[in-house]
Amino acid sequence: MGAHVKAKALILAAGAGTRMKSNKPKVAHEMLGKPLVRWVVDAARQAGCDDVHVVIGHGREQVEPLLNDCVISYQLEMLGTGHTIMCAADKFEGYDGDIVVLCGDSPLITANTIEHLIAAHEATGAAATVLTMQPENPFGYGRIVRDESGNVCGIVEEKDCTEEQRTIGECNSGVFCFSAPALLSHLDKLDRNNAQGEYYLTDMLALLAADGLTVSSMVVANNDECLGVNSRSQLAAASKIAQRRINDGLMAAGVTMLDPDLVWVGPDCVVENDVELLPMTMLWGTTRVSSGCTIGPNTRLTDCAIGPDNALEEVVAIETTTESGVTAGPRAYLRPGTYLCEGAHVGTHVEIKKSTVGPDSKVPHLSYIGDATIGTDVNIGAGSITCNYDGVNKHQTVIGDFTFVGSNTMLVAPVKLGSNVVTGAASCITKDVPDGALAVERNEQRIVEDWTARHFASKRKA
Repeated sequence: MGAHVKAKALILAAGAGTRMKSNKPKVAHEMLGKPLVRWVVDAARQAGCDDVHVVIGHGREQVEPLLNDCVISYQLEMLGTGHTIMCAADKFEGYDGDIVVLCGDSPLITANTIEHLIAAHEATGAAATVLTMQPENPFGYGRIVRDESGNVCGIVEEKDCTEEQRTIGECNSGVFCFSAPALLSHLDKLDRNNAQGEYYLTDMLALLAADGLTVSSMVVANNDECLGVNSRSQLAAASKIAQRRINDGLMAAGVTMLDPDLVWVGPDCVVENDVELLPMTMLWGTTRVSSGCTIGPNTRLTDCAIGPDNALEEVVAIETTTESGVTAGPRAYLRPGTYLCEGAHVGTHVEIKKSTVGPDSKVPHLSYIGDATIGTDVNIGAGSITCNYDGVNKHQTVIGDFTFVGSNTMLVAPVKLGSNVVTGAASCITKDVPDGALAVERNEQRIVEDWTARHFASKRKA
């Protein structure tokens, strides 16, 4: 349906969000690893709105970088939602299609609802169509006012309602579809004669109706879609709804979760069937997990590409790629640029950064591997380190196939170990090692007889 939509989206994202008690603008706060406003932008695009406009204001220097694919307008004075529209009006000059107005702080709106709203609007030929809802508690919401024939004739905000109007259960969601010419031609008729002293976009419906234009409505199928985020508690509530929505979809597609309440998956992640996500697993960004994997417990993957049949336990990974049959953890840290080839193993308390670990190679425990290329079937002994940083520049370490790096080996880059090399435990390797060689670097062991008795005797006398 979305491919046939001929409407532009206008997202209102200029507010401060003072109830968030934050230095960050409200719409920049994240839900499941994604800024609130991006949820709305992406829903509009999925609905077929290729042209997405966003009005920003408070904290715009933090919000604008999130909207590289959008047309930006600025609201420098906070004079209400009607004024927000005025700030973007020049971007729509000459446009005779429809404009979907969305709220940047309502991240649960779905593409399906936006599509159906546009379709309903087009079917009636209305000047405006408002998405309405029936909340259990209507307090705080604008009420939908209808005439004797049941036609929408206006919206009255909570602070301006009469006692009778407060009994109305049908409320404004904040989502509209307007005929652009009708909307733009009536903007100059908005006034600030209300309790807030602001230009209300909701007043537009009464203006259109008064001019004999059709104002219609569509009831949202699920009130959750209209949940606005104005506080930390509302952010938590919205996140829980999004979490359940995503997890239910994944489980329906063949993903196993022992406890869906303890698994968090971002909206842009892909998880294939026959994956098991164990408790306290978080998948963020554009992470993709291939079939047959077991992820978790206590694992966080951000912008990763995980191959099939991996087992990742207590792993933190960022911008990491793995091939099939990889195992990692517990308590492994895989930093950006890590590439683990087929059958590679990364063990406990291992940190890897910007390195390739070759097929069937192992970094079992207590090691740091940075800026390195490790060949096939290599074993890195416990406590080994690639010393990649000289205080100014990073340097490369290359380890050839079938090499055994002894425990507690320091590889001081730049350095290259050939194939079938062995390094002695506790060696500090500073020079290249040819194929098939043993490299050992140690000071001669010294033994001082009776040292302990003499040492502690002097301590006791003191």
